[in-house]
Amino acid sequence: MTVHMETTDTNFKAGYGTYRQSDTSFITRITDAWKDMPASTRRLIAERPSEARLLFFVLLSDLIFFLSFSVKTVVSPTAIAQSALPNDVALLLVVALMVRTGSIYAFSLVLGLILRAFGGTGTLKDTRAGVFWGSFVSAPFEVMAAVLAVSLASMENAIPFLSGETLSLAPLWLGLLPYIWFVSAGATSAHGFKRFYPLFAALSLLCIVGMFWALYLRANGVI
Repeated sequence: MTVHMETTDTNFKAGYGTYRQSDTSFITRITDAWKDMPASTRRLIAERPSEARLLFFVLLSDLIFFLSFSVKTVVSPTAIAQSALPNDVALLLVVALMVRTGSIYAFSLVLGLILRAFGGTGTLKDTRAGVFWGSFVSAPFEVMAAVLAVSLASMENAIPFLSGETLSLAPLWLGLLPYIWFVSAGATSAHGFKRFYPLFAALSLLCIVGMFWALYLRANGVI
């Protein structure tokens, strides 16, 4: 007796993980992306998402950014962070929220052109899919950074060295690392690159240079 086995589309393998087609909830997709961001990005691109869906990812990440940044700068700011920010923090948050969406679009355009120049095969929409999806799945880590900032602020009186400028501002920058990680993985996957570490290293270096440049300008009274 011969038994014929038919394959189903319940699961499919992509990269390192096994993705469940039968479970397409947000939680499942996010955890899949945490396990293997390149494969998760390829799945998203294969679904041919609309621009509205991609914008939805950005807007959700904007809201989480607004929440985490509010906690770090308004609810329980560290002493140095409080002094480094302007008096009208509420206005700053609103402006940052509005500018962030446009900045992510501009960043996606520039990054897509650069990756194409280095042999990438993805379209600009593919780049947006990778960057926007990366922005969304990295957003929970921004909340974790905000919680860390609150913890540091609550211990400044008991542990004075936590009020030092470099350490005090660390949570404000710490939330960038997961963002760079997932965006680098998503963008390079969208363009067919097998490794995303070079892009991650380049973007991390730019952020480090920017951080020390900002500290230098602040020390000299420029900002």
